[in-house]
Amino acid sequence: MKRKAKTMGATQSTVTASSRGVPSVTAASTPNGDFFPLPLEILEEIFLNLPPHEVVCLCRLVCCQWKEVADSESLWRERCRRERYHRCDDSKIPDDCRLFYFICKKRRNLLKNPNGENKMKNWQIIENGGDKWKIEGLMAPHPNEKVQRNFVTSYGMCRKAQLIDLEKEGYNPFFMDQFQPHIRVSDWYAPRWDCGSEYTISVQLLNHRKEVVKKFAPDTVYFQQWNDQQWNQMIHVFKSYGPGVRYIRFMHGGKDTQFWAGWYGIRVTGSCVEICSAVDT
Repeated sequence: MKRKAKTMGATQSTVTASSRGVPSVTAASTPNGDFFPLPLEILEEIFLNLPPHEVVCLCRLVCCQWKEVADSESLWRERCRRERYHRCDDSKIPDDCRLFYFICKKRRNLLKNPNGENKMKNWQIIENGGDKWKIEGLMAPHPNEKVQRNFVTSYGMCRKAQLIDLEKEGYNPFFMDQFQPHIRVSDWYAPRWDCGSEYTISVQLLNHRKEVVKKFAPDTVYFQQWNDQQWNQMIHVFKSYGPGVRYIRFMHGGKDTQFWAGWYGIRVTGSCVEICSAVDT
């Protein structure tokens, strides 16, 4: 670090104050442990232009002053503002802006191939009844215009699942146990207008032995024949689930209720599992 300071032109001699009134400083360590003291607002601006993981893992270890700035709420609040990470409800203020920032930055759908664009890739077939799973275009427009395909069930029970390894997705055990971020689950499902059908979903939070810690398994949803075939959304948020969560198992499916050959059962698409902040669910 000292070699880098010399390269920048900093030596043991006093640095002349600039015309803007910045106080003179030296490159030597100060009594309180500050290695390269700078006005806090300048240091904060420097940190705002560095990769966030370097600020946390490297910069905050340099000296007391750098740690103070790296841990400050103002730094992470400004970083959220610049990168447009907004809360759903602006009246709610995060308890920890740094945590809020990193959760927002990593937030994404942890389920792969949620709309069937890659056929059945990434999905484990649990049941494949009737004429088996099929992928088709939409019968009714989806609220999300980007969604153009869906999975379709048949006259026998069809269920499929994905297992999410949280550590592989970047959420280490310490983070999950200490902060227990909210886990938001959502799924879109729709019937055919001319055939009755049923829809089921089950989401489990699992520990390292893949034993159930928490579970969401609502009652089966039934649709009568001659319906409006519109899309419905199932949403659930896991909160305060305790330590030990290492995997998430998502499973859904259904069938038609009239035993018609072909693919007249429930349609599913747009499935989503996200790690998100408490103020953004």
